[in-house]
Amino acid sequence: MANLVRNKPSDETDNSLHAVADADRMPRYSLTMAWWAVCSAMFYIVVGATLALKYGARNAIIGMALSVVCYGIVNGIISRYAIRTGLSVALFSRKLFGTSGAALATLIFFATAIYYAVFEGAVIAVAAHHLYPAVPYWLVALAVVIYSVLLIFGSVQRWLDKFNGVLLPFYLLGLLLAVVMATREYGYSDAWLSFGPASGPVDGGWWDAFVYYMGVWILMMFTFDYARFGKREDQAYHSRFNFGMPFYLVTFLLNGVAGIYLVSTIPSDAALSEVSVVLALLKLMGLGGLLFVWITQTRINTANYYLATINMQAFFARFSGMRWSKAVWAVAVGAVTYALMLLDVFSYLLQALAYQGIFVVSWVAVALVHILSGDDGTVSSGGAAFNRAGLTGWFAGAICGLALMHTAGFAATLAAPASFVVSALVYRLCAGAAGRVATAG
Repeated sequence: MANLVRNKPSDETDNSLHAVADADRMPRYSLTMAWWAVCSAMFYIVVGATLALKYGARNAIIGMALSVVCYGIVNGIISRYAIRTGLSVALFSRKLFGTSGAALATLIFFATAIYYAVFEGAVIAVAAHHLYPAVPYWLVALAVVIYSVLLIFGSVQRWLDKFNGVLLPFYLLGLLLAVVMATREYGYSDAWLSFGPASGPVDGGWWDAFVYYMGVWILMMFTFDYARFGKREDQAYHSRFNFGMPFYLVTFLLNGVAGIYLVSTIPSDAALSEVSVVLALLKLMGLGGLLFVWITQTRINTANYYLATINMQAFFARFSGMRWSKAVWAVAVGAVTYALMLLDVFSYLLQALAYQGIFVVSWVAVALVHILSGDDGTVSSGGAAFNRAGLTGWFAGAICGLALMHTAGFAATLAAPASFVVSALVYRLCAGAAGRVATAG
């Protein structure tokens, strides 16, 4: 009988390559503090404001609320499975797509995490350079990358939970202070609820807002690689609270509503972006604004760097046999991130993220069907290089979504939902057919 990957002895450096052992599982509070680093990012603040500006504030809020429910349900299922099995995205993808087919999942995962690390790190660097222009951007960016890499030299179990636990209340207080100071400086008006395009709210704009949040379903993969550190007896807590709707109430709804209020209240002539919001906060809060930005971006980047590192490690271990330590791969992630921060590639990164988002939605669909089929979570150390059923389902949905992305009007908004539905149905049919063939054999 083949050895099972889940029975590999505990080894912190191998957590990307082997299931998390019981001895490495984290107390519920520690895992909560580590995971809730993901809720603080200027990205979520800006997304809420951007959707309100494009579709109307009320439509944006409805889209956020629906996303909270959707994310809570999906991540509740995923987190329970990850806790029960201890598997990473890399190991789980072997079950879905085969030992070689799974490499695409880890490639997409670590590339996306690096892209987000580039964006969030650049926000800190731009803010610091704006406040202290004598310090060159390249030097600030280098400092941001260096301390971000050093932070993840410590493990999720032994350091990041404590670090992010200390910063969490400062992030919440900083967000509250920004709202209070904006209100004191410019006055309060309920006009923020009517914030949106000059022509008025877009009919059905709530659907556009909801679909937009499907573009960041990479958080489902984030959930998988964090939830596996949870203790089995804490499944209910983690699925309902830590990775469930309460988390997304803060991540999407609280941040999004705050973003709508701040952008509609603080006057600005610049086009809406993470940078324009940061500059407005610096103008309003000064050095306190820089500290708030540092807290939000550093917290989210602990997750970005950590997940990019362990999935890069898994990817290259499969194809090159380079079983280097996590520290080495962390430095590699830092080097790539720094290079991208210095290059004018942001428009290309955004385009790449849009395409990769479709593949991620399709991955989630296949993953959910597989999990709900009653899989026991064991992964053989051998196995086929490619799983035809999984790859067929994954690519069928992705191709459908990519095709719809290049259409116009309402059809374009169906790209992500169609990817999900098609992948789920095709995988279910292919897996069922494969099962019948195996039984007949």
